[in-house]
Amino acid sequence: MGATWDDDGFRGRVQVALDEFLDEQADRLEPLGPDAARLVDEARTSVAGGKRFRASFCWWGHLAVAPPADQRALLRACASLELLHASALVHDDYMDASDSRRGRPSTHRALEREHRAAGWRGDPEQYGAAGAILLGDLLLAWADELLRRCGLPLADVAGALEVFDLCRSEVVAGQFLDVSAQARGHADVDTAMTVLRYKSAKYSIERPLHIGAALAGATAAILGELSAFGLPLGEAFQLRDDLLGVFGDPATTGKPAGDDLIEGKRTVLVALALDSAPPAHAALLDRSLGTPLSADDVHRLREVIDASGAHAQVEAVIDQLSDVALAALDRAAIDDRARDVLRSLAEAVTHRVV
Repeated sequence: MGATWDDDGFRGRVQVALDEFLDEQADRLEPLGPDAARLVDEARTSVAGGKRFRASFCWWGHLAVAPPADQRALLRACASLELLHASALVHDDYMDASDSRRGRPSTHRALEREHRAAGWRGDPEQYGAAGAILLGDLLLAWADELLRRCGLPLADVAGALEVFDLCRSEVVAGQFLDVSAQARGHADVDTAMTVLRYKSAKYSIERPLHIGAALAGATAAILGELSAFGLPLGEAFQLRDDLLGVFGDPATTGKPAGDDLIEGKRTVLVALALDSAPPAHAALLDRSLGTPLSADDVHRLREVIDASGAHAQVEAVIDQLSDVALAALDRAAIDDRARDVLRSLAEAVTHRVV
């Protein structure tokens, strides 16, 4: 690894680990024929590219405690988190009815189009939905398999698997909290923060740090110190994502303008705006969430959110959470080089534009 987290060599090696694992799965599923091969191809698409933040936090969570005894095995363990992430995104896109991901058709839309183009029987949308559910399930199973079979002794992996089990439960439960908040059409700031914490913050940063550290034999005290850094940073990370979901540039994010507004996401940003905006503006925002919106509509709702002060509030909270995380990192009894790299990772996840 280089002196900073942003190492193309590391991210490239993660991609190689994922590709090799998917090659193994393709060989295993070859007897099932072209449909299974198509599913694997869609899996390859779902894990292509990305920042590899989760793999990076796992890697440096390990190096914070001890150098790796087997770099290839640790790399495979880190790559398992990218399969977990891909699973969550495939399911999330279907649940949110998102048409695109990273500038490409989302899985359910891609499969739906194939059905239409082939002129098959039945409902193309249902076929796409079924394929996305199954692919997300398969990626989730593969994430567990890759961690268990990373190449480290099972006795060393056992602690990491316990964290991984908890992580998956948190993600699924957090996702359901999100779906339920949207269905009710209401989420106050505390509810929105709970959704944020369990749907994204923990599995994006805190749990990857824990998995890497557990693989290095970390004590409970060290895991606690990494939580003091990773949880507030994960919350800041997701708050940045919420801002991008409303104010992000589609050319950069690969998502339509104001995508979170169109999907009706009851984020912390939206909850703050609904609390602070004048009644007429709050009513406009509330009734517009989850409806088809034109570019002009999105622009108007952005103005409402800005004028309410919610945008500035979220930026301030991101800064506050980042300060808390970095103060905890400075206190942690970890390797100093890892501390420096984790500091650069903290900067990257809270100031990104995609």
